[in-house]
Amino acid sequence: MEININTQGNETVATLIGRLDTLEAQKMTGQFDKLAEKAGGTVILDCPQLEYISSSGLRLFLTLRKAATTKGGKVIVRGLSSDVRNVFMITGFLNLFEIQ
Repeated sequence: MEININTQGNETVATLIGRLDTLEAQKMTGQFDKLAEKAGGTVILDCPQLEYISSSGLRLFLTLRKAATTKGGKVIVRGLSSDVRNVFMITGFLNLFEIQ
């Protein structure tokens, strides 16, 4: 799993590449903590290359959303593959995030 983070002004884009399974989610906690620090603005999770997401990965997304809500920012999830989109649909996450 790889996350590339790029910030321009009040917008932070995080490109997620690979599989966000339970083991990788544990490794990526620090990266998501960095995103949460920027959650007062707009955080875009760019996901066309995200192949899989586990419940642990979903928890990272939800924690980031909570940080954004607390700080008055927002999280946008962009470019979900059909498999990951199905996970979001089944878990109700489609209703929690702005999906592009």
